[in-house]
Amino acid sequence: MTTDPEHLAAVEEFAELRRCLDVGLARIDGQLALLAQRHGQIDRDLTDLTARVAALEHAKWPLPTVSVLTTVGALAVAVWQGLGR
Repeated sequence: MTTDPEHLAAVEEFAELRRCLDVGLARIDGQLALLAQRHGQIDRDLTDLTARVAALEHAKWPLPTVSVLTTVGALAVAVWQGLGR
């Protein structure tokens, strides 16, 4: 039984293609794992940011309340000044 040199070359080329495919798939698996990790980090950051925004919204003074307090303060100062003279 004789071995054809072209057949051996084809087998070697297939082996090289398989090796390249395995290396490429390993690289893609690594990149997907990194993306999954980053996605998890972004989810945690988003949850933290949402909680911080909710806390800020809860602690802020509504604009109408601030304007009423300012108006009452200005009225009190005007009455005080008016009675003081």
